Amino acid sequence: MKIKCILACLIISLLVQNVSAQVFNILPYPNKLETTTKGQFDLNTTIEIASAITDPMVTPTIQVLKENLNQYRKTSSNRKTKFEIYLDNSITNKEGYTLSIASNKIILKGNNAIGIFYGVQTFLQLAEQFKKTKLIPAVFIEDAPALSYRGLMLDVSRHFFPIDFVKKLVDIMAMQKMNNLHMHLTDDQGWRIEIKKYPKLTEVGGYRNGTIIGKFPGDGNTNQRYGGFYTQAELKDLVRYAATKFINIVPEIEMPGHASAAIAAYPALSTFESEKKVQETWGVFEDVFSPTEYTFNFLQDVLDEVMAIFPSPVIHIGGDECPKEAWKRSAFCQLLMKEKGIKDEHALQSYFIQRIEKYINSKGRQIIGWDEILEGGLAPNAKVMSWRGEAGGIEAAKQHHDVIMTPIDYCYFNFYQSTNPKDSIAWGGFLPLSKVYNYNPMPKGLNELDATYIKGIQANLWTEYVTNVKLAEYMLFPRSIAFAEVAWTKQKPGFDHFVKRLVPYLSQLKANDIHYSTQLFDIWMALILH
Repeated sequence: MKIKCILACLIISLLVQNVSAQVFNILPYPNKLETTTKGQFDLNTTIEIASAITDPMVTPTIQVLKENLNQYRKTSSNRKTKFEIYLDNSITNKEGYTLSIASNKIILKGNNAIGIFYGVQTFLQLAEQFKKTKLIPAVFIEDAPALSYRGLMLDVSRHFFPIDFVKKLVDIMAMQKMNNLHMHLTDDQGWRIEIKKYPKLTEVGGYRNGTIIGKFPGDGNTNQRYGGFYTQAELKDLVRYAATKFINIVPEIEMPGHASAAIAAYPALSTFESEKKVQETWGVFEDVFSPTEYTFNFLQDVLDEVMAIFPSPVIHIGGDECPKEAWKRSAFCQLLMKEKGIKDEHALQSYFIQRIEKYINSKGRQIIGWDEILEGGLAPNAKVMSWRGEAGGIEAAKQHHDVIMTPIDYCYFNFYQSTNPKDSIAWGGFLPLSKVYNYNPMPKGLNELDATYIKGIQANLWTEYVTNVKLAEYMLFPRSIAFAEVAWTKQKPGFDHFVKRLVPYLSQLKANDIHYSTQLFDIWMALILH
């Protein structure tokens, strides 16, 4: 393995030889970076942090900076330098910052606490790169994100992940300047959030009596009880923790489909009587929420508790893959459609979503859903996540609805990373690191105004076949690092340049006990040895 990594690094050095010799290992790369002639900043000095900022959100950032500066100062030195931090409202982007490094001082300016935080993240990466010499070259950086929403989705319903892992993911996301963690909390295979008014959601819906082995039902079943859930106290603590790193937690409560776990707990939510259970296989199931007053009251109660936990301005309501067969067979649904002049079952789903949206809007929040919520007519204020390609996002943007692009071919990290037959089971498809990096989040066919509604991008890790923390890390890293650069950097410097910066960064992942994929090395090794 060691020989393989050495050979891989040699291969990488050859492949990126066209990249400038002085590469700053910053991920994601700044939008403007200029070297200057102002010498080098010596980390092994007495560094005074000077800031008159009174915003309490800046205090934790400064404390982290102090702790890190102390670790780099290894020997006594009489020389004194300064690290000055200012707020600067001339920086128009609220997440923007400038970082000026000279021989005797560092000046960091941010529009607000968020910009200061991101500027410190950039500085810490430079300090890590030059920690051996303790000398950081003089440089000027002017930086701000390309997209305002930079997201990652973790499916905790199919397989449950401990809260400590979610916090660890928040830590790495913050280093990469990502700002939204979307938690897929409910689905057919498990309900993962405590709802105090409806305890059976976790007592019954939080556990299944077995899990499919392999990819197909015929492959067998574990026949072992599996599950878990987060308490409200755990989630409130997670929200507070993420907020210190300027990451918003977006909760998702699936509706009207992917509802088997909830229906198993409260069968009255269903359109028909049959055996109700938390599903043990993957896929799409016919049993969906019935659009009754009982269901709407139930969902409003659930959402009240969800919104009390999560201050997120958007609440994800799913809306994808909702079969209509049960509604077609339901006498109640057909009568409801006739009474309200609803033309078909797609319009009935739109009615369902619009009722939920109206309630969420009344609480000062907005809904976001997968692109199926376009079918039958889009709810007035809804935001759309476009996953079935880019068409849904384009359509929503043309209707002047905010869009998060998350097309399956570029953003589904449950796809295979390599063609190695020994690789772990994945959902399907092939998504290598290079393809992630080369994704262009701005689709063609939008005029200048419509394009302003493309607010961001999101990578998704669905976990049908991701059974543990280490496998989740393997599927996420380093692809999520490439994705972060797509989301942040307006003019990416190219894949070769990215790889040059990525290789040393992998040692930091290892130091943080993160299990990452080496498929990049595997592909190049195969080319060399073929």
